Amino acid sequence: MRIDSTVYVPAVSRQAAYLDWLQMFSGICLIIFMYLHALFVASIIFGTGAFNTLADFFEDYYLVQTGGPVIVLIFLVHFILAARKIPFSSGQQKTLWVQSRQLAHRDTWLWVVQVASAMIILLMGSIHMWVVLTDLPITADKSAARIQSGFWLTFFLILLPLVELHVGIGWYRLGVKWGLIKSKARNKVKRFEYYFTGFFILLGLVTLIRFLFVKI
Repeated sequence: MRIDSTVYVPAVSRQAAYLDWLQMFSGICLIIFMYLHALFVASIIFGTGAFNTLADFFEDYYLVQTGGPVIVLIFLVHFILAARKIPFSSGQQKTLWVQSRQLAHRDTWLWVVQVASAMIILLMGSIHMWVVLTDLPITADKSAARIQSGFWLTFFLILLPLVELHVGIGWYRLGVKWGLIKSKARNKVKRFEYYFTGFFILLGLVTLIRFLFVKI
């Protein structure tokens, strides 16, 4: 008796490929935005004048009023696209955890960290964007008042490392997925990603501390 051992693997649809491209594009947009955003907010280190000058520039050219809603849209679209591959059920999450431990593969754990951080960023990031965009214009005094209230300091101490980890792992995994980072270069690039992420977390902490000393 002959046993047919052929395994049929479902073909990947063209639609899935397009959605992957769209997810990549939205991810790249958010990565660029987050690094530029971090540098903009860090201008407070050089004083309220530097911060307000940049904020006024964005206001004068309506970059906040137009760019803000666009970023919110990209943020939501990216999450919806990424959610296609996120395990939401308890059974899926248990399977992911067990297999991740069995594989003991660093890149797999990076993906787990990225998925876990995404859930928290979705909630906290939405709150942050809503508060900022409904209280325009952006000024150093307003930002400092939020940080000095206590609640927002704790809020950003949680959000800051999660965002930087998510973004750093994001561009590394994109490079691996699309063949830009070859196998031999993974460890070197990964090490750079750790330092790069660490720099932006440190920059964010210094920025938060500087806001605490702004006289309102």
